[in-house]
Amino acid sequence: MKASPLKLAAQLAALLFTAAAIPALAEEVVVYSARNEQLIKPLFDAYTRDTGVQIKFITDKEGPLMERLKAEGKNTPADMLLTVDAGNLWQASNEGLLRPIKSKALLSSVPSHLRDPGNQWFGLSVRARTLVYNTGKIKPAELSTYADLADPKWKGRLCLRTSKKVYNQSLVAMMIIAHGEDKTEKIIRGWVANLATPPFPDDTKAMEAVAAGQCDVTLVNTYYYGRLMEKNPALPLAIFWPNQNLKDKTDGVHVNISGAGVTRHAKNPVGAQQLIEWLASAKAQNLFADANLEYPVNPAVAPDQSVAAWGSFKQNLINVKQAGRMQTSAVKLMDRAGYK
Repeated sequence: MKASPLKLAAQLAALLFTAAAIPALAEEVVVYSARNEQLIKPLFDAYTRDTGVQIKFITDKEGPLMERLKAEGKNTPADMLLTVDAGNLWQASNEGLLRPIKSKALLSSVPSHLRDPGNQWFGLSVRARTLVYNTGKIKPAELSTYADLADPKWKGRLCLRTSKKVYNQSLVAMMIIAHGEDKTEKIIRGWVANLATPPFPDDTKAMEAVAAGQCDVTLVNTYYYGRLMEKNPALPLAIFWPNQNLKDKTDGVHVNISGAGVTRHAKNPVGAQQLIEWLASAKAQNLFADANLEYPVNPAVAPDQSVAAWGSFKQNLINVKQAGRMQTSAVKLMDRAGYK
């Protein structure tokens, strides 16, 4: 017996009411992040509040995350890779772990030297690798360039972090682009000859040695300086911006990035792209950069007041992609020069 039109209408209305009562599955973006949880969780929480999109993230070192992406292949749950240092982003792109994306928003928010020319990754914050010196032992006028630290006048006065860290590998890679291998190797040999002590495991210990008078000057990422001075503002340390007598784009302070790309096999590439665009926007840039005392990548956004107090500087404008492309050459060069 057929149901009456009125009964069918009632059943349909009931089904529609039931469907409406079931919450739609929230959109989700899965992020593999080499950036620490305490730095990214507040950002992702803000994005969820702003958009309703849920962010699921897994944190680890960049090496294991890239190996995981390779092993998972098409089955990876990751939509986005977030990591530090352009060398790591270049490697992820070079190994086919990322996909190119088209985004007018990112092209306008991220300067060309801080993003992949093929648009597979984009910088989201800037860190400068610069000189930090003992204010009681050096006058700023004595300092000039990275290369000058190879001068014999600095013998027994230089401290460095180990060459095993990607930050120094990227710096030397960019020096190879600027000076060529022969001149760069001569500079690195000069650094080694001027060391006051064997290289330190991290930037903070190198600065502490400078503050203690064990050496006079070192090379660090700016945010390490900021963290240390927040803990102990009385330390006799200050920043010096090298290579500021610019002749071409190979001069200027060496900068690197933290950045992100959409994974090759992303299940939600649109959501991942929108998240990256939001992170590069004026709305989110201070949230992203200030948490780690970095510089916003978006030139329309001013840095945190404490970061701005370090003074302005001109950046090296060689595309940071070169830090990855020349990284193997840099590692071999440092090894030949005896930089441990």
